[in-house]
Amino acid sequence: MNEHPSGFDHDYLAEAATLLAHDEPFPGGAVVPPIYQTSLFTFANYAEMADTFAGKRKQPIYSRGDNPTVMEFEARVAALEGAEAARGFSSGMAAISATVLAFVGAGERIVAVRNCYGDAYRLFERLLPRLNIKVDYVDGCDPDAVAAALPGAKLLYLESPTSMMFELQDIAHLARLAKEQGIITTIDNSWASPVFQKPISHGVDLVLHSASKYLGGHSDTVAGVVAGSAAHIKHINEQTYSYLGGKLSPFEAWLLLRGLRTLPLRLPHHMKSGLTIAERLKAHANVERVNHPVYSNHPGKATLAGYAGLFSFEVTDDIDIPVFVDALKYFRIGVSWGGHESLVVPAKASLEQTPGLNSMARFGVSPRTIRFNVGLESVEDLWADVAQAFEKARK
Repeated sequence: MNEHPSGFDHDYLAEAATLLAHDEPFPGGAVVPPIYQTSLFTFANYAEMADTFAGKRKQPIYSRGDNPTVMEFEARVAALEGAEAARGFSSGMAAISATVLAFVGAGERIVAVRNCYGDAYRLFERLLPRLNIKVDYVDGCDPDAVAAALPGAKLLYLESPTSMMFELQDIAHLARLAKEQGIITTIDNSWASPVFQKPISHGVDLVLHSASKYLGGHSDTVAGVVAGSAAHIKHINEQTYSYLGGKLSPFEAWLLLRGLRTLPLRLPHHMKSGLTIAERLKAHANVERVNHPVYSNHPGKATLAGYAGLFSFEVTDDIDIPVFVDALKYFRIGVSWGGHESLVVPAKASLEQTPGLNSMARFGVSPRTIRFNVGLESVEDLWADVAQAFEKARK
């Protein structure tokens, strides 16, 4: 197996490393951005306030709007994504909700890919119907199915690869189909991060992240961000951001800036270890299938410059899943991903969550599916852990 997949862009990694590690001088000669832990910003006189309110001068007013530490994080994400602007939020779901509600109104329709993130699915199924907003789910792997669903839609919601099943979409083709009909395209890019996928360069309008994942990288922050054109971010700011209140705190923005410093170093390690574990699982007698984009022949693979350490696999019937999960020592049992630690999520348990509003149940995820987040531990220690868990779990 090659160390890096075909198309891995070392030059971009170097570019990202410099972008994230090098700063212009901060006030007082600080080597890292200051934390502006303040709720408001005052003015020297009436004219400054009046001109700021009128948009004639730029100054933060209140930290539910702009805060210098948060703005620094937003600028870095925008630069990484090749976007004009970005807006940070208190969670990935705050970013998703504010973005969707900024562009979709009562009586309008969304086309979303199947196997989307579970809480995005719950937003679509629980809240949006109360606003008379309809969501149609399609197989994002099939561009003809997407094309057939698009007429009359207001927004196309993508996630490549998708949650739990890691299905790919040809995002350049789908973005082009949407643009031809004046439909806004959004994508959750949390899995690939801007280091491994740049959707805006392929025509996508708005890129969403759960910044809690790889952008933060240390499992100590819950945050979200959306990046896109200045006009689209301005629209979100005016329509939903201030009123839904999901603002990013200065301290969490500072933690995210710290995490971004090492993103170009962490992602290749996650990828290399993840590919090693995936390859060994694929050859294991108790594994029927590995759901990982590296094994896909879908055209959507072309937009990836690398692979994250998150994927799933399906075990044979003679594996007792609870015993397997409990036997793991280095893979801790927990949701989320993207941090330094390895994690396991069994679909068997997730399928019990929120009956009637469960995306895994809706889209037919097998209860024999197990998701791994491969962290930064020694890959040989991780594989030894998996091997001994299989031995204990075999019926």
